[in-house]
Formats: sequence, structure tokens, C-alpha cells
Amino acid sequence: MTKGKFRVELDSMGEVMVTRDSYTARKRAVENFPISGVRFPSRFMRALELIKFSAAGCNQELGLLSAR
Repeated sequence: MTKGKFRVELDSMGEVMVTRDSYTARKRAVENFPISGVRFPSRFMRALELIKFSAAGCNQELGLLSAR
């Protein structure tokens, strides 16, 4: 990847360099918990996505989360 496609994120475990379009939490999980090659079913991941999206919408309406 070329320069400019990365960003540095800071979380409770320190700094991590991720690509601009990636999620920091997923990168941390892949680095720190390579327990097995088993993946969650896509139905489960979609359900989790809907729950997180709904929670973010509620928190935004309450003024606890910015639109960004």
C-alpha cells in the first residue's frame, strides 16, 4: 500500500496502524486472538451489525455520539 492509505489509531492498548478503511477493533482482535480459523456465520455477523447500527443511532439521538 502506498503512503497515505494508513492512519494511526489510539486505543486502550496503545497505537495501532490501520488502513484508512479498516476498523481498529477488528485489527486488534486479529492480532491478539488468533485462536482458530473458524469464522462466524454471515447471518450472525449481519445480526451483530444491525444491533450495533441501531445502538449507534439511539446514542446519536441522545447526543452521546457524533454524526461522524
